[in-house]
Amino acid sequence: MSLTFHWFLPTNGDSRHVVGGGHGTPATASGQDRPPTVAYLSQIARAAEQLGFAAALTPTGAWCEDAWLTTAMVSQNSERLKFLVAFRPGSVSPTLAAQMASTFQRQSGGRLLLNVVTGGESHEQRAYGDFLDKDARYRRTGEFLHIVRQLWDGKSVDLDGEFLRVEEAKLSRLPDPVPEVYFGGSSSAAGEVAAKYADVYLTWGEPPAQVAGKVAWIRALAAEHGRTPRFGIRLHVITRDTAAEAWAEADRLLDGFDPETVRAVQAGLARSESEGQQRMLALHGGSRDSLEIHPNLWAGIGLVRGGAGTALVGSHDEVAERIKEYHALGIDEFVLSGYPHLEEAYWFGEGVLPRLAAQGLWTHPDGRASVPSAQVPFTG
Repeated sequence: MSLTFHWFLPTNGDSRHVVGGGHGTPATASGQDRPPTVAYLSQIARAAEQLGFAAALTPTGAWCEDAWLTTAMVSQNSERLKFLVAFRPGSVSPTLAAQMASTFQRQSGGRLLLNVVTGGESHEQRAYGDFLDKDARYRRTGEFLHIVRQLWDGKSVDLDGEFLRVEEAKLSRLPDPVPEVYFGGSSSAAGEVAAKYADVYLTWGEPPAQVAGKVAWIRALAAEHGRTPRFGIRLHVITRDTAAEAWAEADRLLDGFDPETVRAVQAGLARSESEGQQRMLALHGGSRDSLEIHPNLWAGIGLVRGGAGTALVGSHDEVAERIKEYHALGIDEFVLSGYPHLEEAYWFGEGVLPRLAAQGLWTHPDGRASVPSAQVPFTG
């Protein structure tokens, strides 16, 4: 199977420094170096499209712009790129969400993917009027996806569930194609939902041995339901012509982490209810020491950012080898990002993707033999 690569739209702002935020932590001040305007996000989307990324993930939460609205606007300034829209089931009815997805598919030419995020932080959920605890939120997500999938199949749905109730729910127009559902989570409650409903199970960038354990876990749970999901991983990337250049860039980012900001962010993340977030924190323990936790896997991003906190760092050849290492474990999709997102898309797209293409592991979505030649807009 050819590998699939997705990029990221920084709807909380972009910078030459790491922009914080997520899991109840505030965005760092540097996040407004490049505000998340439609014009700038469209520039990133067009670059990702040209380079051969299949889709772009947009986050969800109080710390960023709304993903549905933003991607709907950016889609009008791109042609092929799909949008992996993150959203929380507790914020909208399942019938409306199914209808929104159907509309998005028609208006964008079938370019919607859905990243269903249950929500790991109760205090943030309460700000949106959601007062369920974490396990209950996952049970509600299961009911939500049960309804949505039946609606997309053209069925009339009646359900009087633990959390959701619909009567004679039906879509007048079905999505074409039906959006694929991406889903992540490290708790047992998350695993049950993923096994039943996820087309792609996503994990954050943990060391290969831990990723292998997650893949085996979800694969076994899904088999009980007669399902075989695909697997993806969420990582940042710092890739350069030489390893020395890549690690110098990682050191530059690390030098920009204010110690007080690190302490404040780590204290906030330590209260997180997300098992995935706790696994991220355990990789570095809040310390700047020993951040390379596996060859070319750097945990420094997680010192100031919630959620995905690791980066692949190295030469283009080294990063390509690490991608092959994860692929050997069953990972077929890579959701990547880097600071700034415009420049790092070019570094990866022009440095790593041609190497994978030459080995028969990746094909440009447009059918090109390799990515087109282009100049990196900024390299400072």
